[in-house]
Amino acid sequence: MKLVFSPSHLLAPLDQMRYIALLRGINVGGNTMIKMSELKASFEDLGFENVVSYVNSGNLAFDTRKSAEPMLALKIEHAVEKIIDKQVLVMVRERSSINDVLEHNPFEGEYETHKQMHVLFLKDPVPRDKQKEILSLATDHERIAIRGREIYALLLGGMAESLLGRGLLEKKLKMPMTARNWRTVEKLSTL
Repeated sequence: MKLVFSPSHLLAPLDQMRYIALLRGINVGGNTMIKMSELKASFEDLGFENVVSYVNSGNLAFDTRKSAEPMLALKIEHAVEKIIDKQVLVMVRERSSINDVLEHNPFEGEYETHKQMHVLFLKDPVPRDKQKEILSLATDHERIAIRGREIYALLLGGMAESLLGRGLLEKKLKMPMTARNWRTVEKLSTL
């Protein structure tokens, strides 16, 4: 039996991790514009490796030594602020936690299109007192589930007039968050 090893596998440190960075409000509605090539270069300047982006709205995957997610987010926020002279919130997750988000979708099979299913990524878990308040906002056409640092939002009536689209969830929570539709979440798991 012949064993084949990839050269990149042999060079990768054992404590190397794959992370996903989710930047809030990048290249959406003409605000906070930044080229993905410039953003990718800033990640590489931070020492991150194998940096790839997905679509033009602040989704990047990268490899680095195992680190605390809040520390990585802070490093990225400072790097982005140097480029655009504006603060941008960043949520960081280990790629394996994105797979966990996919596996635990409470609304699996209840939507017809990825545009109806969204995940809000938060920096911190939703406090218990706020969970009840947020869950009470749900309707037949807008269902919400909270799991750790993510909020699942099934928006059968579309995004525009939803709690998410009108910013009501964020106003109620008063917590940093960024939303991605289901297709994007699925893609993030493969970056």
